[in-house]
Amino acid sequence: MNEEGELSFVMLATDYDATVADDGVILPYTLKALMQLKDSGWVMGLVTGRELPDLLDACEPIDIFDLIVAENGALLYLPRTKDVVELTSPPPGDFIIELSRRGIPFSAGDVIVATDVSYSQQVLSVIRDLDLELQIIFNKGSAMVLPAGVNKATGLKVGASRMGLKMSQVVGVGDAENDHSFLEACGLSVAVANALDSIKASASIVTSLPRGQGVAELIYEYLLNPACDLSRINRDPVAIE
Repeated sequence: MNEEGELSFVMLATDYDATVADDGVILPYTLKALMQLKDSGWVMGLVTGRELPDLLDACEPIDIFDLIVAENGALLYLPRTKDVVELTSPPPGDFIIELSRRGIPFSAGDVIVATDVSYSQQVLSVIRDLDLELQIIFNKGSAMVLPAGVNKATGLKVGASRMGLKMSQVVGVGDAENDHSFLEACGLSVAVANALDSIKASASIVTSLPRGQGVAELIYEYLLNPACDLSRINRDPVAIE
């Protein structure tokens, strides 16, 4: 709590690809900033559309995060204990069978089914033909299929609650369409410089640098800056100059 009794920001929740990661990798400069933030007492969260095995292969410093929201909100992973918590059921088997029968390429995680955005209409046709309660969420060049109502916001809300935190205490950072939901749910929303215009338009802060450099910029200029009043920024959106 701050002196006025308001909840303070204590958790950073960042998207992975094209946000905290550059070409799928967290670079040393960004990692240093993340470690400094964690050492200062912040809770570290990662919110991604990636399937968990793929993320674990790509993100070597995974243990710096206290909470992983993977598969676009469908499951939680706790690096310290290596616990995996599925938050919803996977699509039915006949959906997978029909995608294969129609020759639609896809990858499947514990819950999520993903394909190239160019196949989205064909996937939608399968959903309609089978009368399934599934949704398609877009992430730049990808189309992700999940049960209706599941997104990054729903996953992060469960994860934050498990850690005893409120969403008003979370600073969220993202760049793409599928980040809208969780950024809107956070107490403070941030768009990196390479984010889509729609993400920038609704963010409280827009960094001047892209991807991991932008996340590091946010950490040094705002989150670790004792002179910065984050609650004021939330009321008066700014762009980092």
